[in-house]
Amino acid sequence: MHFNPYGGAAAELAVRLVNAAPDQDLGRLLAESDYKPLSRIDARQDAELRRWIRELDAVFSNPSVDMLNALLAKTTSRPYISTHDGRAPHLHYSELTAPADERVKAYTAFGLATLFCEDSTRIGRCAREGCPTVFVDTSRNGKRRFCSTKCSTRVHVAQHRQRRPS
Repeated sequence: MHFNPYGGAAAELAVRLVNAAPDQDLGRLLAESDYKPLSRIDARQDAELRRWIRELDAVFSNPSVDMLNALLAKTTSRPYISTHDGRAPHLHYSELTAPADERVKAYTAFGLATLFCEDSTRIGRCAREGCPTVFVDTSRNGKRRFCSTKCSTRVHVAQHRQRRPS
């Protein structure tokens, strides 16, 4: 499935943030995700982004209009069209001069909200018990239940073994 570029990239960044290791350098993660414009992440911004990641994580368990509206309300959004870094015109939801944590919060909240409005079933968490991984379902049929083939295989092998007589 093809998502609009803004919602898709922003929702994928939310996935990367939620799935990041607790000690992950968030500045490096944002740079590797091609998040622009990227400014230095100071200690306050790092702490705020880590708090925000916990809020994003909750969305993947049970996305709802109320939950996403609450996230959107916590951002410093001021929508405008930008053409920075030689990119085609695209929407931004916070001031270019705002601190990086505020811009990331607005970007990921609006990305998940956009995805939710396009197809709420595309925001998911791995169905394997004990796996905390979240994902955006870009499959053609929209029926993805697992974060990876590895998790899917583990669940299906366990189910097969339970059905098989000893």
